Amino acid sequence: MTEKIEGEKSMGSLFFLVTCSVFLCFCSIYTESIAVNSITRSQPLSDGQTLVSGQERFVLGFFSAGVSRNRYVGIWYTDIPVQTVVWVANRDKPLIDSSGVLRIDVRGNLVLVNQKNYIFWSSNLSRAAENPVVELLESGNLVLQDQRGGVAGDFLWQSFDYPSDTLLPGMKLGWNLKTGLDRRLTSWKSPDDPSSGELSYGIELHGYPEAVMWKGTEEHYRSGPWNGLRYSGAPELAPNMVFSFSFTANADEVYYIYQLNQQGSILSRLVLNQSSNNGGELQRFTWNGKSNSWQLFLSVPRDYCDTYGLCGAYSNCDTNQSPPCRCLGGFKPKSLGNWNSMDWSGGCVQKTALSCKGHEGFLMFSGLKLPDTKRTWVNRSMDLNECEMMCLKNCSCNAYARADVRGGGSGCVLWFGDLIDIRQFPISSSSSGQDLFIRVDASELAVAQGDSKRKGKVIVAVTIALVSGILLLGCSGWYLWKWKINMTSPEGKEVDNEEQDIVEKSQMDDLELPCFNLATIAIATNNFSDSNKLGEGGFGPVYKGELCGGQEIAVKRLSKNSLQGIDEFKNEVILISKLQHRNLVKVLGCCIEGAETMLIYEYMENKSLDHYIFDEKRSTLLDWEKRFNIVFGIARGLLYLHQDSRLRIIHRDLKASNILLDCNMEPKISDFGMARIFGGDQIEAETDKVVGTYGYMSPEYAIEGLFSVKSDVFSFGVLVLEMVSGKKNRGFSKPEHQLNLLGHAWKLWNEGKALELIVPSVRDSCVATEVLRCIHVGLLCVQQQMENRPTMSSVVFMLGSENAVLPQPQQPGFFSEKYSTKASSSSSSMQHSSSTNCVTVTLLSGR
Repeated sequence: MTEKIEGEKSMGSLFFLVTCSVFLCFCSIYTESIAVNSITRSQPLSDGQTLVSGQERFVLGFFSAGVSRNRYVGIWYTDIPVQTVVWVANRDKPLIDSSGVLRIDVRGNLVLVNQKNYIFWSSNLSRAAENPVVELLESGNLVLQDQRGGVAGDFLWQSFDYPSDTLLPGMKLGWNLKTGLDRRLTSWKSPDDPSSGELSYGIELHGYPEAVMWKGTEEHYRSGPWNGLRYSGAPELAPNMVFSFSFTANADEVYYIYQLNQQGSILSRLVLNQSSNNGGELQRFTWNGKSNSWQLFLSVPRDYCDTYGLCGAYSNCDTNQSPPCRCLGGFKPKSLGNWNSMDWSGGCVQKTALSCKGHEGFLMFSGLKLPDTKRTWVNRSMDLNECEMMCLKNCSCNAYARADVRGGGSGCVLWFGDLIDIRQFPISSSSSGQDLFIRVDASELAVAQGDSKRKGKVIVAVTIALVSGILLLGCSGWYLWKWKINMTSPEGKEVDNEEQDIVEKSQMDDLELPCFNLATIAIATNNFSDSNKLGEGGFGPVYKGELCGGQEIAVKRLSKNSLQGIDEFKNEVILISKLQHRNLVKVLGCCIEGAETMLIYEYMENKSLDHYIFDEKRSTLLDWEKRFNIVFGIARGLLYLHQDSRLRIIHRDLKASNILLDCNMEPKISDFGMARIFGGDQIEAETDKVVGTYGYMSPEYAIEGLFSVKSDVFSFGVLVLEMVSGKKNRGFSKPEHQLNLLGHAWKLWNEGKALELIVPSVRDSCVATEVLRCIHVGLLCVQQQMENRPTMSSVVFMLGSENAVLPQPQQPGFFSEKYSTKASSSSSSMQHSSSTNCVTVTLLSGR
């Protein structure tokens, strides 16, 4: 009996112990899963616990990198599926187990210790804190404050002052000159090892500060100095609606910083990455919620011309040249043998050595990334003339430039010593490069001026010779030419004097396209039969053809009665032969023979966009996904024209009929007859001959003849709203109001009924958030004031980022039916003239 009682007691004790153990274990697990919002002396942070920001965007905790079992304290995004770490405390001193604790010590320091109280990392405060509290801000900044009496004071320490490999919006990259603090990025060694790699990126304190990427002790990439608008070697830092950036240089601080214009709407980070094949890159990412992935926004070095000192001294690197390195004007290779064997490291030297006896001057070079600024002197109050005189007085001064290019330009920077690490940007891009004035001997100045004069004389002589030769050939071959035209012209018509003049003008141009003969094109199009006719535009009829090899082509044939003429033809040839992009139509060649002037394009079997979106039956073939992809493709094509091509192109006639669709329904922008090239710093132009199509033209263009990239943006906005609604802007009507499509969309937007705009055939396939974003972007693009409209780079970003917070649109231009009615009173095949402020404006309407 006694044994039985003892056994029951033992079982009871065992049950009690097991219950207690389970309870304690549960409590331990529950405690570890709790996320705290601050660290104090009484509340440390153990491995397994986390500290979250107020809106739970960022989290601080313990983690292991990749396959490593080492433990680190770091900060990462809360809702990103793949853990993305932006800061690491003990990156060079990891814990080997999970015994770590992040706590505040007796002096108020934030320290990381293990179970033996060994310190792995410390904030190293310079003074003690009475009531220290650690919080994680919504910006991702971990801050330590001294809260006396519950009032928050200044930050005693912040993680933003000690970056790892990532720069977040609001972080400073650069120097606190009072304390000597150098905020710079250092790469991870590998994805499994966050310890400091050999790649670093920061601001170098020369006379003219610039950002430099180092690989160990060697310079790997250089941004060029800050010129008031951007780094001279970073054309991608152009004003946009997503990011803003600035550079501060004064007696206290020198730093670069970037911000998001719409705080809280977009995730963005700048990361120094050592894992790439070329040794390292600085990459800017934005989070794409649609694809659940980080989207690369930019990356430097961008190409081999960004390699530091690739071409040596007094040479510039140009990716459009082969080989890329060229000696600057007035200079020659230091070692011709090495140079010809493509070893450019020796650079170039003066063709005529400088004597410093007053027989020198300066050659201007445009569109450059300014040279290394290690040996520079800056005066921000001098003008350019004073800068030149200052350089001439000093025999060691080799070059000068404006320190600040904003407005008319101001300030002076002088270079001493060799000019190293120069690259050439397209001079036609206003956002790229800078002017640099380089010292050369007077004899080289004379040579440069003589070359210009000789070039002028050569051009005149060649022109005279060509004109004379053409006239002579024209006279001697008149009857032969007339006979040939009568034999080969599909219509057998004679050519009048006006057409002959067109032919002669065309033949004088050096067209950068393959030329087809008329017989080949006539055979390909079945002698331009009506059965091969695809349609007709302002240029003339378009025919389908098939070359002898089976390749299908589209032939655009200049009509005698066309509103466009030889100037538009030449314009299109010159432009489109220089442009290559997946969303631009590809031209295969041209034909100029007799009175015939034609362009030959790749054949687009799905015709043009208006063939689908404005037809009730065919519109069902374009579900929402296809429509959105077409809109996005057109935006990419326009971005290329406005910013990324060698030329800055304003299309001036963007509309649904000028968007062709290939076999995969990929959009191709076509018809560049009305396009204009912008060069240098030009951002807009004015004309007294307004060309384009009613319903797509922006107000400032239609009324004042003023066009810019923003007039193309307006046309794109109209096109987006037409894609969503399936209705034409011009001729749109509703019984309840006299608004056109823009006005109707604006009305629905203000009433909170924007989704009613969508065409019924795609309502079941659409994504409501994408539709609303497209309507929102479309309304932003058609705003009355052109300065309020976004650039195409911003449009592409807004369309591609579902997390972007877009600004509210203002009233559209031409939102009333009155404009459309007035426009409709003119025939679509005639010119309409009006007078505005005593300036005659000619409108060439739809084709």
